[in-house]
Amino acid sequence: MPRLTSVALAFALLLPARPAQAQPRWQEIGKTRSGNPVYVDARSVRKGNDGIVNATIRVVYTTPVKSPKGNLTASRALAMFDCARMTFATKENTTYIDEKANRVFQRTVNKQPGFGPAIAGNFADVALQHLCGK
Repeated sequence: MPRLTSVALAFALLLPARPAQAQPRWQEIGKTRSGNPVYVDARSVRKGNDGIVNATIRVVYTTPVKSPKGNLTASRALAMFDCARMTFATKENTTYIDEKANRVFQRTVNKQPGFGPAIAGNFADVALQHLCGK
């Protein structure tokens, strides 16, 4: 019996390891007041020594927003979340006419982001609740 166990163990060690399931880039964390799904890029979430959480947040518009340049379909924000104060600041925001084709409507980079409260039901509020666990 011990010999059979040793052979089985040796065989098991020779089998190729099964790769872990890749985590999808975007995880849905909730919906805005208007029903647009809000996603977080789980790989982007970082908590600093100061307690500030940095993350990339994405909103897909269930009904495209009309603009003179075309219908807006999604937006992404690189943002900071202060869980102690329940405030946020946007470092960078990109709005897409066609996110899949990477057609950008507008990209804004804030040189000096300022923290402020999130409006109830908007993407920042959804992200704060998720990232700060409140």
